[in-house]
Amino acid sequence: MNALVLRKLCAEFIGTGFLLTGVVGSGIMGQALAGGNVAVALLANAIATGCVLYGIITTLGPISGAHFNPAVTLAFALRRDIPPGAAAAYVLTQVVAAVVGVWVAHLMFDLPVLQNSTTLHRTGPAQWVSEIVATFGLLFVIFGGLRARPEAVPSLVALYITGAYWFTASTSFANPAVTVARGLTDTFAGIYPGHVAMFVGMQFGAVLIAHPVLGWLFGAGGAQE
Repeated sequence: MNALVLRKLCAEFIGTGFLLTGVVGSGIMGQALAGGNVAVALLANAIATGCVLYGIITTLGPISGAHFNPAVTLAFALRRDIPPGAAAAYVLTQVVAAVVGVWVAHLMFDLPVLQNSTTLHRTGPAQWVSEIVATFGLLFVIFGGLRARPEAVPSLVALYITGAYWFTASTSFANPAVTVARGLTDTFAGIYPGHVAMFVGMQFGAVLIAHPVLGWLFGAGGAQE
């Protein structure tokens, strides 16, 4: 493995790890301070996640492209912007980093490191459709941003995810690595491990829908042709 590839994988590891630490840590803090008010806890969780996303995409984007998400990596691979071997390495790194990020959040809040979520409400058709919408929308702002204003992508993604926490029934996981890792935390951000597979399937399904649609919409020349 050459130094450039290693640096890219390191960037994906650090970024994905920080993302999950932000998602889970802010969920724990928000729930602790909200006094049982779920709306306040969700607001804290959404804002913190958006802030973390802006920071890690801005700083690490020039190194690895700042995917931090197997669905995003697959979308770039389908566009042939990243070779299959590199895409596989990215995905493995993202999943491992996501789990480590959850464990770090547990350590920061003095919770047992190894957990399984008991959160049972994140399942059913409404949640699954939400994950298709959330993931499609994420890819829409990424590729639309790259087409129109590449320098705005960090803020576009951060704002979109912050909003999608509120307009989707699933609170917008939109990321298979995030979904797998959140099955390993019995906190505000958790999802029951038995419900993870359908979420992940919907997220990857959204990529397959988005690839031809966004490829046509934001193809060379786009609406300006």
